[in-house]
Amino acid sequence: MSRIVLKAILGFVMRVLYRPQVEGMERIPATGPVILAGNHVTFIDSIFLSLLVKRPVYFIGKDEYVTGKGLKGRLMAWFFTSAGMIPVDRDGGHGGVAALMTGRRILEQGKAFGIYPEGTRSPDGRLYRGRTGIARLALMTGAPVVPFAMIGTDKVQPGGKGLPHIAPVTVRFGEALDFSRYEGMDRDRYVLRAVTDEVMSDVMELSGQEYVDMYATKARAA
Repeated sequence: MSRIVLKAILGFVMRVLYRPQVEGMERIPATGPVILAGNHVTFIDSIFLSLLVKRPVYFIGKDEYVTGKGLKGRLMAWFFTSAGMIPVDRDGGHGGVAALMTGRRILEQGKAFGIYPEGTRSPDGRLYRGRTGIARLALMTGAPVVPFAMIGTDKVQPGGKGLPHIAPVTVRFGEALDFSRYEGMDRDRYVLRAVTDEVMSDVMELSGQEYVDMYATKARAA
């Protein structure tokens, strides 16, 4: 019920203010497991994705977003969980495994799971090398992968901080990718890299971003 309320109210406000353009929505299966894999340019990408896609979309988020104290903490927890965020401690030693297993559970329940293969927000607006967790999820569950591109959200909230600005936003979905030909090969690192690179190639084509063959975390540290 909270998701319906949030989507109805905030979704209406978002459409009035931003008039987002959505391309290729029909490429998302109406039912069954599906992985939505896209670029990540600012903090609010997941909010736009969750509010614009017709079916519920679940995604991983830092548990600190839902563990705040007081009224503000409770409001934040309600907002993020209503938007489809599932909190995971990603900073711990097993954070990556926990996120992967959470995604697998969501997909095995026949739901839509949103993921950013870069692993973190782009530090400069370019598209960075994808992590192979997306490939492992696809091969373990057999779920199709629908690539998508967020265009303009970095202008809405530059740097992922501060109050959002009014700017045009486009969300573009590509053709679903079927990796069933690699069934049972989710531990082959060459296959995982090939699958990940295919997804990222489609995301690059959809977004028009310049591609950088290194991990975003390394670029951010540098």
